[in-house]
Amino acid sequence: MSADVISQGRQIYADQCAACHGADLEGQPEWRSPLPSGRLPAPPHGASGHTWHHPDDVLFRIVKEGTAAIVGGGYESDMPGFADVLSDPEIRAVLDYIKSTWPERERSYQERVSQGD
Repeated sequence: MSADVISQGRQIYADQCAACHGADLEGQPEWRSPLPSGRLPAPPHGASGHTWHHPDDVLFRIVKEGTAAIVGGGYESDMPGFADVLSDPEIRAVLDYIKSTWPERERSYQERVSQGD
């Protein structure tokens, strides 16, 4: 992860992700409790969330294709895909930015999970 890529990812995150996931990656309040629609609020991307539990390929596909497309089985989500908005390198930059904010324990765990991709 280069500083330039992380900086680019930070800007893209601010422009495309922060409205739902929070400027400080904090997610929406009560993100574990379903909304009246039955969908879950946007989760945090910091250590208090679950983003770091997922391998890189899953995170990439969620951003590119949207959560419902990845989970399948009629799962409904407010997380859209960004394939028409962000290029693959831009998606990777956002993920690199998010990962750069994690404590060492979460980064190490996520790296190990990703090695099994």
